Amino acid sequence: MTAVWSWLKRNLVVVAGLGTLVYMLAPNVVVVAFSFNKPKGRYNYEWSSFSTDAWTDPCGVAGMCDSVTLSLKIAVLATLGATVLGTLAAFALARYRFRARGPVNSLIFLPMAMPEIVMAASIGMLFLGMGMDAGFTTILIAHITFCVSFVITAVKARVLGMDANVEEAARDLYASPVQVFLRVTLPLAAPGIAAGAMLAFALSFDDFIITNFNAGPDTVTFPMFVWGASQRGTPPQINVIGSAMLIVSVLAVLAAQLVGRRGRGRTKA
Repeated sequence: MTAVWSWLKRNLVVVAGLGTLVYMLAPNVVVVAFSFNKPKGRYNYEWSSFSTDAWTDPCGVAGMCDSVTLSLKIAVLATLGATVLGTLAAFALARYRFRARGPVNSLIFLPMAMPEIVMAASIGMLFLGMGMDAGFTTILIAHITFCVSFVITAVKARVLGMDANVEEAARDLYASPVQVFLRVTLPLAAPGIAAGAMLAFALSFDDFIITNFNAGPDTVTFPMFVWGASQRGTPPQINVIGSAMLIVSVLAVLAAQLVGRRGRGRTKA
């Protein structure tokens, strides 16, 4: 017993980290496992028998693939909009001095710190006051609004860590401002921009509360479809979509790690 206690004290950080990792990944394992389940009833809560029917026919549930397509469209457009606006704002806040710079830096964190339902209701009331019909456009604007703060935070952290001497050296070598930006500044800031874009995509695709407050009767995103389907039943196709998104996310992270290692290897060479 003493030996076990001594081993735990020496490896407490490792054990705690592995325990946290298992706790975080356990729901994902359940989602993947139940995507291969063939439920006896409408609810996919108890394991019945192994089946690949849901994977061979992921659009077997009426309206589900349409909701996934809509969520992907909104997520892609919201990611593009938030990434462009967030990157420009991050460079302005990190590189330039201007009045109200301090308050602006503080206001950036409001969408991240504010309860989501408060922000959802506020944006919904704004659209209502402007007389805008709820639908695709209102959802897109709302998603860009709350995603841009996350992009600014990620890109700003990267820009602040960049060595300005590298850009100065490029200018000393007679590079034009456009060449400095495209060949030096943008590649250096690319990891932060990519991280912000991936975060914005995940937040947009996954969002339910803000979407529900700003969606019209004909705009049903995937999270809203899951919420509605859970009241009537939970088909395994929902788990298939969740598993597919998990696989894509893991592959994206692995690809980013691989590209980063190759880039560091070339730099050392």
